[in-house]
Amino acid sequence: MSEKNQRKVVIPGEVLAKGNEYLPGEGTERRGSEIISLKYGLFEDSNKLIKVIPLSGVYQPRRGNVVIGKVENITFNGWVINIGTAETAFISIMEIPRFVNKNELESVMDIGEMVVAKIWSINKRGIDLSLKSRGLGKIDEGIILAINSNRVPRVIGKEGSMIKLIKDETGCEITVGQNGLIWIKGDSIEKELHAKRAILFVAEHSFLSGLTEELKKWFDENRK
Repeated sequence: MSEKNQRKVVIPGEVLAKGNEYLPGEGTERRGSEIISLKYGLFEDSNKLIKVIPLSGVYQPRRGNVVIGKVENITFNGWVINIGTAETAFISIMEIPRFVNKNELESVMDIGEMVVAKIWSINKRGIDLSLKSRGLGKIDEGIILAINSNRVPRVIGKEGSMIKLIKDETGCEITVGQNGLIWIKGDSIEKELHAKRAILFVAEHSFLSGLTEELKKWFDENRK
């Protein structure tokens, strides 16, 4: 188990490591001298820190996450956004980076439209979103792709390496929402669909080690 970042698929209850030199990380717990998996996912041993990266499950919102959602309702002071969580998400007019006329909220964002936003607060009322950062705002072109939110780290890759490869190969701008929705914008629908297929390849093969190399091979075999 010494290989750093070794990856294999594990199931809940599986013994991942024995011995007190190992530390339980995300998705694991210690039982006696053993570290046990709590989730179905990818096993990772990083310098004796044992983690399980889940491959299924629902999105767990976190402060600072960039998410993509759909406008579900308009209130007198903002927009109700569906980001795939049990809690309601909301964008206040105070979190729009320009003046907004309270009588014309639908001209900024209307019901059914998609938006890239950032979670700035999670509280009892729900999730507060903001558009006050670069790259955030209403989506008015390109395509939206949905994957399981637990596959997002694999699509992004270590220090953004995987998504950079996809952007470089397809020439598309890609925004990955932590909630599993991905916005792809390219010069042509062909480029956008090529990027979509590449992202789905990564999501479907997220259990593989050496996935970056596998994606490079995939691009070589699917040259446009």
